[in-house]
Amino acid sequence: MNADPLAPAAVDRVSDSKVGWLTTIRPDGSPHTTPVWFVFRDPTIAIVSAASNVKVRNIRGDSRVSIAIDGSAAAPLVAQGTAELAPMTGAHERAFSEKYDGWNIADESVDGPRVVVEVRVDRWLLRA
Repeated sequence: MNADPLAPAAVDRVSDSKVGWLTTIRPDGSPHTTPVWFVFRDPTIAIVSAASNVKVRNIRGDSRVSIAIDGSAAAPLVAQGTAELAPMTGAHERAFSEKYDGWNIADESVDGPRVVVEVRVDRWLLRA
């Protein structure tokens, strides 16, 4: 399924937002929600994580996710999609560095090896 395109103003809001809330599904079926930094390239949201994090383990077991972006109650954006784990590329490194003031996503010194979570947005649940 492909999501209907967002209006240009909504694309700008998603692209400019610094934090999203990623919800994955634990093995027991309960939700696991965590704040994430991300880069949006319609229709994909890329997230960088330590490979050992709970969200990555959950995605390995169930690729269904949702992401709430822009905490504004007046105009929330919530995406539903399918996550895939992907190798990090130079394009990912540049995009995150540009958006997050030089953040080096390849730096594994804090929490070990990194992985890119690529979420293909299948549906915008809220798109105000």
